[in-house]
Amino acid sequence: MAWQPARKLFTTAEYHQMIEAGVIKEDDRVELFNGEIIEMSPIGPRHASHVDRLNEILTAKFRKFAIVRVQSPITLGDYSEPQPDLTLLKRRADFYASGHPTPADVLIVIEVSDSTVEKDRRAKIPAYAQAGIPEAWLIDLVEDRIEVHSKPYNNVYQEVRIIQRSQKVISNTLPQLKLKADEVLG
Repeated sequence: MAWQPARKLFTTAEYHQMIEAGVIKEDDRVELFNGEIIEMSPIGPRHASHVDRLNEILTAKFRKFAIVRVQSPITLGDYSEPQPDLTLLKRRADFYASGHPTPADVLIVIEVSDSTVEKDRRAKIPAYAQAGIPEAWLIDLVEDRIEVHSKPYNNVYQEVRIIQRSQKVISNTLPQLKLKADEVLG
């Protein structure tokens, strides 16, 4: 039997203390996920352009109804604070100045994936379902398609729709959110 070293899992409170103490810099490309501090992949031009495009589209459509956040933390629980590429949040007057949004605040979370498709599909999307976030989109730049995960139940999204080019993406959570896949995929 191989020896396994003990691992220290960090809480969101400990993670924030490390940020406040300067151990982790605010501009470090890391996130807390399942108690581990994970280095995030660099953002390439294609990924960045898709995030910018979606930000512009969603902000224009939902400026009065939701807050669109780009690559900012959401607190999923005591051990996870990922930074999804985009998050549509319930509108709040303080813009979440008193604390990062929690799953109850999130309408839709969006991950844009090129080099991180499998990690996002196998780790992040399930984490969003476990947290009860009503809808998660995976913009799969490798396969040039959109996955819409919705209806979380028993920690799993019960519905997964694959949207191809020339089709429309229609949100279950925000039915007024209807986009052409080509508009999203660029």
